[in-house]
Amino acid sequence: MITATIFNHAGGAGKTSITRDVGYQFAQAGLRVLLVDLDPQANLSSWLGVRNVSIDATVYDLATTGAPLPEPVEAHGLHVIPSQVDLALAETGMLGVPGSQLFLRQALEQVRDRYDVVLIDSPPSVGQLAILGAVAADRLIVPVPTRQKGLDALPGLQKATALYRRMRPELTVALYVPTLYNDRRSHDREVLDMLRGGLSPSPHPCRSARPCGWTAPWTAARSACTLPAVPCTATCCASRPRWRVSWA
Repeated sequence: MITATIFNHAGGAGKTSITRDVGYQFAQAGLRVLLVDLDPQANLSSWLGVRNVSIDATVYDLATTGAPLPEPVEAHGLHVIPSQVDLALAETGMLGVPGSQLFLRQALEQVRDRYDVVLIDSPPSVGQLAILGAVAADRLIVPVPTRQKGLDALPGLQKATALYRRMRPELTVALYVPTLYNDRRSHDREVLDMLRGGLSPSPHPCRSARPCGWTAPWTAARSACTLPAVPCTATCCASRPRWRVSWA
């Protein structure tokens, strides 16, 4: 099982879109996929049609007491642990609970045999829920808008990542994903050049001018997986089902 957290402490970077679309394409390729919505705004849950859930269906009890994962909801071939607005209360509920930031990581270990891939949609913050998601991950996927906003967020991203590595030293960034990119805009091209010059691994953009795909940083036996871009309306995944995923 591979666990990736899609993280950026700034909102509007494309975290939820990546979580939804990549998770769906993995499921279409035959993988067993679990999506975990840690954002109290619950956009991922809502986009998948999972609405009006109780607080018990979220990670609230897990985050605050170390309870097991709640039973996931099935949607579009995916298993989803949804969110709702009251999950924000977990931010204070986790404070003063020793080891609470490790609870999700520990709970996922108990379902390792049930899933091939777990994707965690992190909230746009550096609070307790964001730490919960980051520490549970094997790798981080970081969307960065090709706007001034994206550049301004980089120092905070690097500080947050350094903090998470103090709790999990082996945690690394698997992929930076430039989002909102349009190669017809000179500003977008300039920002992309700056991102490529300052980030590793080197970012590969998602161009909004036309449907496109990007190659994921993980490979499959005898087959590389090409996943949809953000935004992307094309069905890009040509991999055959039942291959094993591993980090490159």
